[in-house]
Amino acid sequence: MDLTIERGEIFAVLGPNGGGKTTLFRVLSTLIPLQEGQVQIAGCDLRRGAAEIRARIGVVFQAPSLDRKLTVAENIDIQGALYGLAGRDLAARRDMLLAQFGLADRARELTEKLSGGLRRRVELAKGLIHEPELLLLDEPSTGLDPAARSDLWRYLKSLRDERGTTVILTTHFLDEADGADRIAILNEGRLVALGRPDDLRAEVGGDSITIETLSPTQLATAIHEKFGVVAKVVDASVRLEVPAGHEWIARLVEAFPGQISAIRLGKPTLEDVFIARTGHRFWREQQGPEA
Repeated sequence: MDLTIERGEIFAVLGPNGGGKTTLFRVLSTLIPLQEGQVQIAGCDLRRGAAEIRARIGVVFQAPSLDRKLTVAENIDIQGALYGLAGRDLAARRDMLLAQFGLADRARELTEKLSGGLRRRVELAKGLIHEPELLLLDEPSTGLDPAARSDLWRYLKSLRDERGTTVILTTHFLDEADGADRIAILNEGRLVALGRPDDLRAEVGGDSITIETLSPTQLATAIHEKFGVVAKVVDASVRLEVPAGHEWIARLVEAFPGQISAIRLGKPTLEDVFIARTGHRFWREQQGPEA
């Protein structure tokens, strides 16, 4: 893997479970040592400057890290104290974050009484109390409903636009990665795609057609021989990318009567990018444990 993440961008690391996202997250957040290669964060070498890096990054883990028996303000204050903040400076930063994340009226409320979306806001406030240059988030939308996920992304974009904070997040949600400035797609520990979402989709080209059939290999071969287009077998379905896909639906059904049980047309998605780079569907890997 070789990539550069620019200062002040939202960068998503996308991949199925087992793709290597969490391992990368643990390396970047200094939780596990770098075994080989080189990583620089904010100009600091990860091998020699882990302590300095920890002071310059904020981390929000996938698993909740709040003390449910403490109030919202107390959770944030403890995090600030761990970074050497105290007194008026800590109080000013805490109150600013509470206001920014719409938590000012919840400051004295126990976190165990908050909804999942509100608790995620507190987690973000904790990670930002020391004003980090880089915010690392591991699967930040886990357990959030669609409204809370939308709120989360609004906050992340405001951090980028108003503070210039760099945000790196891991996710296995294809639609969530679409909101990032750039994405890296991982599969089995390898970087298989890197770029802006629109640019990656444009590389696929044309419309995406998925065909369900009892004999995918034979049908894919027949489509290639008859029309000269590349048809791939992906997890027991036939997929092809063609311009003006709507014109191909009737053409394919008429050319292969009785062989097509279902056919779907869509614009290229990030899953199409993943399939083009790996040869299999994104969700095929989801049965295994995260790596």
